[in-house]
Amino acid sequence: MAATTHSHQAPAPWTAPRARGPLRGDVSLPGSKSLTNRELVLAALADGPSTIRLPLHSRDSALMVAGLRQLGVGIEEVAPASRPDGTPGTPNPYGPDLRITPRPMHGDVRIDCGLAGTVMRFLPPLAAIASGPVTIDGDPYARKRPMAAIIQALVDLGVEVTDDGGGAMPFSFTGTGAVRGGALTIDASASSQFVSGLLLSAPRFTEGLHLVHAGDRLPSLPHIDMTVEVLRARGVRVDQPAVGEWIVHPGPIAARDVTIEPDLSNAAPFAVAALVAGGTVRIRTWPTETTQVGADLETLLPLWGATVTRDGDDLVFDGGVGVAGGASLPGVELDLTRGGELAPALVALAALADAPSEITGIGHLRGHETDRLAALATDLNRTGGAVRELDDGLRIEPAALHGADWSAYDDHRMATAGAVVGLVVDGVAVDDIGSTAKTLPQFPELWASLVATGDDAGSAVPGGVTP
Repeated sequence: MAATTHSHQAPAPWTAPRARGPLRGDVSLPGSKSLTNRELVLAALADGPSTIRLPLHSRDSALMVAGLRQLGVGIEEVAPASRPDGTPGTPNPYGPDLRITPRPMHGDVRIDCGLAGTVMRFLPPLAAIASGPVTIDGDPYARKRPMAAIIQALVDLGVEVTDDGGGAMPFSFTGTGAVRGGALTIDASASSQFVSGLLLSAPRFTEGLHLVHAGDRLPSLPHIDMTVEVLRARGVRVDQPAVGEWIVHPGPIAARDVTIEPDLSNAAPFAVAALVAGGTVRIRTWPTETTQVGADLETLLPLWGATVTRDGDDLVFDGGVGVAGGASLPGVELDLTRGGELAPALVALAALADAPSEITGIGHLRGHETDRLAALATDLNRTGGAVRELDDGLRIEPAALHGADWSAYDDHRMATAGAVVGLVVDGVAVDDIGSTAKTLPQFPELWASLVATGDDAGSAVPGGVTP
């Protein structure tokens, strides 16, 4: 998994394909970015080698792998020799498994975080345990993403940090081989990743960590639940005495072979497509229990009229005749504090409804890969929409949409939102569909395969039909 270089040359626009009939989609998605990058960090800190099965292979995960390798961690790509029960493994169409071997970590490195929030928030606490100087940097826009909470946390934990005082990348520090840990208070209202990044490395802090969030409403709590779950699965004791408070006890992190769930946040545009184009979209191997926020799609999409059913290991989204077939979608009032990363796909859906919607609890999206609130309003209004920014969200009024240029802003979820609109609007031209490589490099092929099911039966997996 080599780290990719983000191109600054203008790519050719990608015209979103229009659905020509109700979908009969059958989609297998690659592994969860959130789980892959958490497991990579824990495997790097574990007391023995770990194997990560069905990991995500994308720009974000490649940057995490590259950063860990720079620090001295051994990571090799391996074919899936067997399942946990010893039976022969099934080849992963999205790439090999990963074998992680912990080694003493060293500095003298400059880590490129790209635009990956998990890399820029998870690696600094881990790198502080290494010995030697470390610089954290990323893409030009990444230097605008909020990092003050993690920088101040390092300082409060006894790490000497050098930055320009702006609370952003680039910044540098010199690891001494150990971090004291202990009591720490932060304001993580800008991103739950600040909490997760500290919790993941906390078992290796000398005194563990007693972390308290003091600030406005904490967004994306399921992501913190995910972090706590993967820590406990490796034998780490984590207490939660109150909301916004975590105690991680110092101690070993167990080596573990783990299988990564499909990325349910990346399922959002595919599931939404059923309501837009009509028909059904089956998402393969949807977990029955998960901390992924994308699981909320099962209860969110029925607000717009979808029928969601479980069929064995899969989840099936039925959009009826869909917008394309004349369905009238209702407006919604929705607080997405739990799952802001679902907002681009859901806002695109709301823009196709016949009644007003307000989607709130997503003010923190202004600090994501781009200011997603401004970006969604700009792109949808350019296509004839009527979207207004609120302090904490967006108000979407019914409007007749038309074709127009759609800016991705180097943001994978903005690109996929344009694809959703393009299902029923001719001429939506996404300027950089390649930005989806951040978490789903195969998106253009998967999307084309899905849309084609409106004409012919098929499946949205690389290389053919899902077995």
